[in-house]
Amino acid sequence: MSDLAVKCAENLEKIRLKKPLIHNITNLVVTNFTANVLLAAGASPVMAHAENEVEEMVGYAGALVLNIGTLTDAVVESMLKAGRRASDLGTPIVLDPVGAGATRMRTGAARKILAETRVSIVRGNASEILSLQDEGSKSKGVDSLHSVSEAEESAMALAGELGTVLAITGPVDFVTDGVRVIRVRNGHSLMPVVTGTGCAATAIIGAFAAVDPDLLSAAATGLAYFGLAGEKAGQNAEGPGSFMISLLDALYQLTAYDLKAECRLSLE
Repeated sequence: MSDLAVKCAENLEKIRLKKPLIHNITNLVVTNFTANVLLAAGASPVMAHAENEVEEMVGYAGALVLNIGTLTDAVVESMLKAGRRASDLGTPIVLDPVGAGATRMRTGAARKILAETRVSIVRGNASEILSLQDEGSKSKGVDSLHSVSEAEESAMALAGELGTVLAITGPVDFVTDGVRVIRVRNGHSLMPVVTGTGCAATAIIGAFAAVDPDLLSAAATGLAYFGLAGEKAGQNAEGPGSFMISLLDALYQLTAYDLKAECRLSLE
């Protein structure tokens, strides 16, 4: 049992005790699934994106999750307004730069959010993370063209430059604050074939950031919890459809004891 596994268990217990409100401005594809994932974990989701209420709503939140999956100019403005307010309040902000690197709009929106708000954690695939730094990096929609290992050096430099935690998800997740590195080895092969699992993982990180002031720990333990739920769901799933339902059940059923015993995190 590692200290990080113990911390993962403690964070889950805090979420279930405190039920932090997680304010999501997320994409249309995953809104319902993301809300259910947060409920299953024990958090309280709110999916508010209207420009004239986001500043007020984020004032009640334990964390703000920004997901650029289905962008419009109005959505970007709502994200910036909420992000600025969260920055003023010291509320953790978690950014999911979905598809950054694929189009100028997506890449520009992600970089603008990073420039104008105090983003605490960025979670994405390797290509999305690289696009935040490398003008020449491209991604294929929401799918990564790069491996996690290819992005590690750039991610460490970018994390230090931005003063944020970067979490690159893949077969083994890589989480860094520019100095420390945690690898997360929980997950299941069916996770990439269900729409919204990456977005839901970002929302879970938001819930963990609401209860853990060490943002590196929050990102890594959130991913371990979500990955372990994926492992449990995959034991009985017959395909993507049953896996999605089983994932919600597993998130709800996992205990602190399970996390202490089965989370696989390593600090480097």
